[in-house]
Amino acid sequence: MMEMIEVPVVIVGAGPAGIATAGCLNRLNIANIVLERDDCNASFFRKRAHDNLKLHFDKKFCSLPHYPIPASLPNFITRVQFLRYIESYVAYFNVNIKYNRTVDSAILYERSDKWRVVAKDTSSGTYETYVSDFLVVATGENSEGYIPEIEGLEKYEGVYIHSSKYLNGRDTYGKNVLVVGSGNSGMDIANDLSNCGAYTSIVVRSPMHFFSKETMYAGMSMLKHFEVKTVDKFMVLMSKLMYGNMSKYGLIRPKEGPFAMKIKNGTTPIIDMGCVKKIKNRQVKVVPAILNIEEAKTVQFTNGQRAQFDMIIFAIGYRTNVLTWLKDYEILFNEDGMPKPSYPNHWGGEQGIYCAGFSKMGLEGISYDAKNIANHIQYSINLKVSFNHSYLSNES
Repeated sequence: MMEMIEVPVVIVGAGPAGIATAGCLNRLNIANIVLERDDCNASFFRKRAHDNLKLHFDKKFCSLPHYPIPASLPNFITRVQFLRYIESYVAYFNVNIKYNRTVDSAILYERSDKWRVVAKDTSSGTYETYVSDFLVVATGENSEGYIPEIEGLEKYEGVYIHSSKYLNGRDTYGKNVLVVGSGNSGMDIANDLSNCGAYTSIVVRSPMHFFSKETMYAGMSMLKHFEVKTVDKFMVLMSKLMYGNMSKYGLIRPKEGPFAMKIKNGTTPIIDMGCVKKIKNRQVKVVPAILNIEEAKTVQFTNGQRAQFDMIIFAIGYRTNVLTWLKDYEILFNEDGMPKPSYPNHWGGEQGIYCAGFSKMGLEGISYDAKNIANHIQYSINLKVSFNHSYLSNES
């Protein structure tokens, strides 16, 4: 017989978003359970981030709610330091995580207004049913690595992987490596490959903003006191002073400002950990989009040029997996697995379903989500208690 567990709140996903939401709920004494498909929390940082990763933002923008990253740590912390902080957060708020739980389905039963979540314990092969008043989807935007369809990829004789499988470049010395994707992950990996002695190229298809981490910190701090337009002008000026005109190296700045773009469509500027400088020094080569893979290890680009690569690393992002298990997704989510409401009201609340970690605002956005969700759940519980008390009083 399938085990049935009743709990006020079920949270799916034990990444920073799920952990932060659980911490906020526990602080309000609202019972909850976190279901995690992996055997650890923060699995993205533990298993799918490269060894030399450093957080791109100052620690004040990376802390989870009600528990700051220690002052003793540097402003820009490493992956390992962040994971230690996560462990401390879980312990401090006594977050209840059920590991090795792959959610098979989540359905809203309208008669009872309760969510029924079926999860498989992959360590034992048994199934469990969780019944809750509230469901928090905290699987985030980065659930499944995405590799695009490229003509000829199936006959490529080199090695190709998604960036989530890249740990370090120790085995790439002297090899020709192509990084596809010029977001922060792609730029970081290209920088790491170059440091390891690989002949590195990176596909850049769109204009981008790029800043030092210090400039980014200054800009984010200024946003609390100045208009976005003013801060954007400052940021672009600082970038031009630091890097100069990068168009001859293949990097073109957009006409729209960095924070305006972030607010408009969630596009994050590049926070340079060394790759932009390497591009300027010709240590990393910028190439256009891939047209196809012709034979063996030969890649043809859209400008007609060809080159051979021993390895291709795809760093063009992830896809959410929400639609594979959330059967009543249309309450909050679109067909692409992203929330219907736009930021800052994206986190939901209708019919007891919420989402955390879908704001495209990084760890700071996760904190915003977690606090709002916990406060709204507390409000909903108090409202229900007040209604029941009023109803019973009228009956008597």
